[in-house]
Amino acid sequence: MDLAAEYNNRALVPDHPAVFARWQEEAQAFRESTPAKLDISYGARPRNRFDFFPAPGGGGQGPLVVFIHGGYWRSLDKNLFSHVSRGPNAMGLDVAVVGYTLCPEVLVSDIIDEMRQCCLFLGQTYGRRLIVSGHSAGGHLAAAMAATDWQLYGARPDLIQACLSISGVFDLRPVMATPMNEDLRLTAAEALAASPLFWPVPGRVPLDSWVGADESFEFLRQARSLPAAWAGLGIPCRYEALAGHNHFSIGDLLSHPDHPMTLRLAEFARS
Repeated sequence: MDLAAEYNNRALVPDHPAVFARWQEEAQAFRESTPAKLDISYGARPRNRFDFFPAPGGGGQGPLVVFIHGGYWRSLDKNLFSHVSRGPNAMGLDVAVVGYTLCPEVLVSDIIDEMRQCCLFLGQTYGRRLIVSGHSAGGHLAAAMAATDWQLYGARPDLIQACLSISGVFDLRPVMATPMNEDLRLTAAEALAASPLFWPVPGRVPLDSWVGADESFEFLRQARSLPAAWAGLGIPCRYEALAGHNHFSIGDLLSHPDHPMTLRLAEFARS
């Protein structure tokens, strides 16, 4: 198997520049149309920021949705994904779209720690449980938050109420064989340590893993792997491959209030 080709989503989806341009346009329009609070700091590094998008009338007391952007831990920005808040907001859910430091400035394990710092900040600041979601590398980071033992960080053990991962990568070992590793600098030990597929799971956080049916064999395999493993541990899991969608067309479907992924977030919030 040509792992470099399997993980090269931009080559597999030649029109990705148009998708990125649409994301940027829709995200900016959404930010300008809502009473958002932008670039709130949760840590010391410049990209340790999140944007807070309140639901109309205030989501208030329910869980807070956290969305983590993708880009193989080394590109893109939270500002491309502001509009994914539209769907959850319509369901009455407040959303935090978060950013993080990119590789090669840091390692993937450092980004995981930054996301933990962000979740701790959000939990303490808003006094609410979190539903974590993310696309691609963000799906990996969302799963890492679901598999974290929060008691080790002085937080409530049930800080994470549920996880919805979109096209997530849960075993980082194959990524070592791709050109991206020049930036990621994954060693065998680092790849294992940063792969939630191999972590002990401290609780029973419900997990959804969604993926585009038109994605590569490896991304379909990755998306199946974590719910299969966690279901064997008694954790409520769900795997969905969306027909007609590739790695990028699936990336912002949460912006649609009536999309099944958005409705799943609402279900998680009620559970």
